[in-house]
Amino acid sequence: MGTHDSSHQHTRGPAMVRRCDVAVIGGSAAGLAGALQLVRQRRSVIVIDDGTPRNAPAEHMHSYLGREGAPPAELRAIGRGEVRSYGGEVLSGRVLDVRRDGERFRVELSGGGALLARRVLVASGITDELPAIDGLRERWGREVIHCPFCHGWEVRDRRVVQIVTSPLALHPTPLMRNLTDSLTVVLHDGVKVDTEAVRRLEASGVTVIEGTVTRLTDADDALGIDLADGTRIAADAVLVGARFHARVEALSGLGLAATPHATGFGDVLAADATGRTEVDGVFAAGNVVDPSLQVLPAAANGSMVGAQIAFSLADEDLAASTRQSGVETEWDGRYSGEQVWSGNPNGTLVAEVAGSPRDPCSTSAPAREGMPSGSPRADGK
Repeated sequence: MGTHDSSHQHTRGPAMVRRCDVAVIGGSAAGLAGALQLVRQRRSVIVIDDGTPRNAPAEHMHSYLGREGAPPAELRAIGRGEVRSYGGEVLSGRVLDVRRDGERFRVELSGGGALLARRVLVASGITDELPAIDGLRERWGREVIHCPFCHGWEVRDRRVVQIVTSPLALHPTPLMRNLTDSLTVVLHDGVKVDTEAVRRLEASGVTVIEGTVTRLTDADDALGIDLADGTRIAADAVLVGARFHARVEALSGLGLAATPHATGFGDVLAADATGRTEVDGVFAAGNVVDPSLQVLPAAANGSMVGAQIAFSLADEDLAASTRQSGVETEWDGRYSGEQVWSGNPNGTLVAEVAGSPRDPCSTSAPAREGMPSGSPRADGK
């Protein structure tokens, strides 16, 4: 790599600490919907997104009224634009830690900065843990599906193999049977299931096999599902369940941790019907609290929880006889002393000057020191 020339080192300034009404952890459907609800209530909102949504492998999302078949990335891009149009911000990065800091929450960011927020909305989602079968992960979200509602229509009337890895995994099988008459169920690796359920499936024409799936492979313009005994089953798609884990490691400083889900398939962050967690001021929405939510209900849940946060802030301000402005609070906190410029304008500035001949966000117009800004990577890219 060669010798490093110290004369070219850049001096990094102090980590930027920003203030906002609400820090949203996660920028997919639930987080963006919650943020949109809040910015329309004139609350200052900063969304932190690490760019790893649960549905990233899928090319299309389904059952979303008005956006049926749209790419998930398209929905996120539109949502980001809508949040920013009301002055909200979406930052690229990860949340490393969340702790109490007086009356606020200190949210430490991967870029070295931090947020001081009155409320936190956790919409970080879950991680899916697939069975340890070769070739499964590579096809996840395409030939390998987990939900008949999400992708069942796309494999209708085709050869589908369901790999059953737990006693409760037969739950979606009747749905898949209604979508195709070429369904094979493999009871994987000695899993014990209800014998009456198996009898009913076989009586209805479903083939049920006991065996251990070793790998998925490409075979003659189809998928080959290989069993330990040498059997190969040809299929066009595979249905398999996954275990899930709530992405809440950064909340340990608040004493929050994932708890087992009622199904036994994984863990979630516990929250009540309004999104409130065990820590006052911390709310949660989307798959992190309910892994069964498709994109549309996840967005609806985020919107509802965003409204609850808005109510909680309004009630707090009313009790204090104040009408706080999150934007003014950040401005005063950041610019009352030495001016700091991150190199990126905030959402409010972008919304105000968009289309101006001297738009400071453009490469042709130099930015001024001391203007309101986001943290590094405020463009969210």
